[in-house]
Amino acid sequence: MLWVRVIAMGGTSREKWYAHRLPVVEPASPVAFYFDFISPYAYLGWAQVHALVEPFGRAVSPIPVLFAGLLDAHGNVGPAEIPAKRAYIFKDALRSALTLKIAFRPPPSHPFNPLLALRIASLPLANADQRRVIDTLFHAAWGSGAGVTDAGEVTQRLDALGLDGAAIVERAATPENKARLRSNTEAAVASGVFGVPALIIDGELFWGIDSFAHAKRRLAGNDPLTPSLLKSFSDVPASAIRSRAPRGT
Repeated sequence: MLWVRVIAMGGTSREKWYAHRLPVVEPASPVAFYFDFISPYAYLGWAQVHALVEPFGRAVSPIPVLFAGLLDAHGNVGPAEIPAKRAYIFKDALRSALTLKIAFRPPPSHPFNPLLALRIASLPLANADQRRVIDTLFHAAWGSGAGVTDAGEVTQRLDALGLDGAAIVERAATPENKARLRSNTEAAVASGVFGVPALIIDGELFWGIDSFAHAKRRLAGNDPLTPSLLKSFSDVPASAIRSRAPRGT
């Protein structure tokens, strides 16, 4: 509340103070960033997302999800499960990393089990600590190539941040925290998320790092996509359905 001083001019000098209620300005909603450490594109996206949204007064809300759970929910397969696509993805991600000048090394194996890292990232840590933890785990997965599947190595990396690595690894394995990751994944599916990285900005999904330019235009209020134009494509019916043979045939 702001108090305004009004001084009457002419005649007897007098002044009054009036209470003036300022309009409430709601803070801009954070941008949700859905990720899985298994994805090299999620790593490249994490390296850019804060610089993308912060100039527009937005914060990043990192949401770890199990990519395999997204694939199962949508009846899809991962790129690493298709040999030709797996080879292409690594080349494309490496080109992107070199262009962006982001450290990029192959993990010890791929696909790998990301559950330990995801469960750690799911813990309700302070914002600054969560960001440092995610930074460290992504760097271990794709920046240095050390990997994030060994609990001992992960513990040491958390210790190096000044955190109690052993305690964090232990908390990550509790049934409550395992359920938190499952809940994150289920909520992501319900929101239409089908891959990583994905952003949700004011309810709209942007998938992949090549959508970041579109996301920036949306944040700046310069989105060229109008509701009427979008509807013209949303209403297009399907006239052919491909039958899906069982995997492996």
